[in-house]
Amino acid sequence: MEIKNTKRNLGFKGTRVHPGAFVDSSAELHDGVLIASGAIVGPNVIIESGTQIGANSVIEGKTKIGKNNKVFPNVFVGLEPQDLKYQGAPTEVIIGDNNTFRECVTINKATNEGEKTIIGNNNLLMAYTHIGHNCELGNGIVLSNSVQVAGHVKVEDNAIIGGCLGIHQFVHVGYLAMIGGMTRVDRDVPPFCLAEGHPGRLRGLNRVGIKRSGLMANKDFDLKLLQNTWNLLFKSKDVISISLEIAMKEKLDFSSSKLCNFLKDSISNNRRGPMPSINL
Repeated sequence: MEIKNTKRNLGFKGTRVHPGAFVDSSAELHDGVLIASGAIVGPNVIIESGTQIGANSVIEGKTKIGKNNKVFPNVFVGLEPQDLKYQGAPTEVIIGDNNTFRECVTINKATNEGEKTIIGNNNLLMAYTHIGHNCELGNGIVLSNSVQVAGHVKVEDNAIIGGCLGIHQFVHVGYLAMIGGMTRVDRDVPPFCLAEGHPGRLRGLNRVGIKRSGLMANKDFDLKLLQNTWNLLFKSKDVISISLEIAMKEKLDFSSSKLCNFLKDSISNNRRGPMPSINL
């Protein structure tokens, strides 16, 4: 990597780059970007307006960071994946807008040619969070301190994940799911569900999260129907595939359908399968 002292790169319009930082001459910094002391920004990096890069952070690889992100000190983005299959392909990290990455977050690029690690908008990744290669995070997600996310994990919008836990590779965490701290997450966590324990088990619906989300004001949302669907799927003595067939024949609202479709996809597409319920 060609690195030049940022004293030579102060021509970036509207940016503030500390003299003790290093920015490659080919990096693209937009208006309002702030680069703190000791930070390193490598070639092929694009940082859009209003984003702040904290002290001693490293942004490398083919990385694009959107608008108004706040990157705290000692964050590492776009470095090679911790994957023995990686052969040096120029893979990507794509980050959206308005995210906060606290101290010592690490985000690895993808493994194979043409692949990406993707993080959406308005997410909070607390200190020491790790995002492995080929992960895809949606919007409005909170990852608490020391969450370790293995490769190929997908986390849907508005999920809340407690601290000091690991998420197994290829796991899928659904919309508005909540996972308690120190849970062993080795299976899919369906939308709207609350998971906790070691081994991880579904404990019920994330009722507090549902109420806080504003879904209760949606005329198409029926919490009672969603609860009945959950009971059929996870408290029945039938195997989940049979319960799914029964549920899909019922008159479902959009939330119940979202839950059922997630489970159907989890079972049929060679994912790790849904986390079992504590009630079984």
